[in-house]
Amino acid sequence: MKIYSALAILIIFAACNGSDKEEVVDKTVIPVPTPAINYTIVAQYTHDTGAYTQGLEFYKGKLYEGTGDYKNSSLRITDYKTGNVEKKHIMGTDSIFGEGITIFKNKIYQLTWKNNIVYVYDINNIDKPEKTRKWPYQGWGLTNNGKDLIISDGSANLYFVNPDDFKVKSAISVRDNSGNAVNYLNELEYIDGFVYANVYESDFIVKIDPESGHVTGKMDLTGTIQKFAPNYTPEPGDEVLNGIAYDSASKKMFITGKRWPKMFEVRLN
Repeated sequence: MKIYSALAILIIFAACNGSDKEEVVDKTVIPVPTPAINYTIVAQYTHDTGAYTQGLEFYKGKLYEGTGDYKNSSLRITDYKTGNVEKKHIMGTDSIFGEGITIFKNKIYQLTWKNNIVYVYDINNIDKPEKTRKWPYQGWGLTNNGKDLIISDGSANLYFVNPDDFKVKSAISVRDNSGNAVNYLNELEYIDGFVYANVYESDFIVKIDPESGHVTGKMDLTGTIQKFAPNYTPEPGDEVLNGIAYDSASKKMFITGKRWPKMFEVRLN
């Protein structure tokens, strides 16, 4: 009888601990996906394939573009509807690599990648910079919120900078919903209180709360250039999405990429 009693106890114990038992899952550790930002491509325009786009800015009906690549870095003004380059300033040295741009109080600011120099132009004359400023980090993306310049350096950091003396006033680290750092923040654009940033070597643009650094949304542009320019055969590295501009008057958003043959007008849904 003792053997049967022991066996019955084992059976009861196994039943209590078998597959019928409801598993408890700690939902706090499940990653929360970043909300998708829905958009519609409403128009496409010709874009100069010689432009290794680093910065894009829309100002009074004209498109301003900063380009990189040693020896070919430039600042240019373009008719966005035709793609024609109306004026171009070649930076003219094989040691300077141009990066992001922004327009702030009738001045154009243009970063350089590893030179720790920021070029400042008068909005009415891009033939040569009127002055330079020192920047201690790498220069990647650049925008402004009407008060501060906002700069990225290829990390997850955004720096808020005094445009007069280029001192850093504050900085934030950009994080996703899981708390992970979002690195390789590249070209920037300030739109309706948020910073939009290209994530280098990806097909994503993230929307960032500049107060907290939290990513509140993400645009997925995977396959865009392949869809609209199927015969485009870029050199390795040239297909990278990079370039965000915004016309606050018409609420139009423009995106392009490095040496892309197309620029797209986008409406956020």
